[in-house]
Amino acid sequence: MIKKFLLLASFLVFSPCFSQNDSAFQDGEYIKFRVRYGVFNASYASLLLKNKVYEGKTVYHALGKGETTGLAKLFFKVDDTYESYFDKNTGKPYFFNRDIYEGGYTKKLNFFFNFDTNNLRIKNLENNEEKNMPIQPDIKDVISTLYYLRNNPKMNSLNKNDEVSMDMIFDDDEVYRFRLKFLGREKVNTPLGDINTLIFRPLVQDGRVFKEQESLTLWISDDQNKIPVKIKASLRVGSLVGEIISFNGLKHPTTLKK
Repeated sequence: MIKKFLLLASFLVFSPCFSQNDSAFQDGEYIKFRVRYGVFNASYASLLLKNKVYEGKTVYHALGKGETTGLAKLFFKVDDTYESYFDKNTGKPYFFNRDIYEGGYTKKLNFFFNFDTNNLRIKNLENNEEKNMPIQPDIKDVISTLYYLRNNPKMNSLNKNDEVSMDMIFDDDEVYRFRLKFLGREKVNTPLGDINTLIFRPLVQDGRVFKEQESLTLWISDDQNKIPVKIKASLRVGSLVGEIISFNGLKHPTTLKK
């Protein structure tokens, strides 16, 4: 569940830009989501952002967690951790960790980015194997992508049906190419009250998990925070809805109520 949630949230793809002086987020920001499958509460997902020191440099450390709950946990246990250490000024990632348990399926990967040589070293912690691959200077991991793109000023000047795309690394054998369409603006109801949002539709590959190419919808707060507040996905069987249920440490004012 957390895998799908983070992939959906990170479809906020615009041309590269990072403005630390007018950042959409700050140290201590915390957001929690409830993910429902049909009428059942299937899991919870959260994102926490903190200042940390990585290899002697103060960076942002973003931690994404997800786990199933209630009856869903009895049938399909999920315990996922995603974390990224990225530059506070450029948004470029230094390190990405993916540690997941999904119904008995596990994957533990560490990604080490070197933009001096444009190389990515990937270590599989389960078999201790390593591999290297060349990367483009603007590539991101799934977590740093979300924070990097929340700062993009173009979010305030999009025209309906504008489409953008970007490369993002998520697994150890594939670079994902995403396309995203801007649908417009809408006031939506959330468990924390009504909020004005920007609506996006990621165009995804049909035939794997999702029902069709345009089966995802993402609502982002239309304010200075630009946080994801709602996600809806039509799956091969049923539908998945994720909604914000709590937050703390937002940098800018919000109409959401704690």
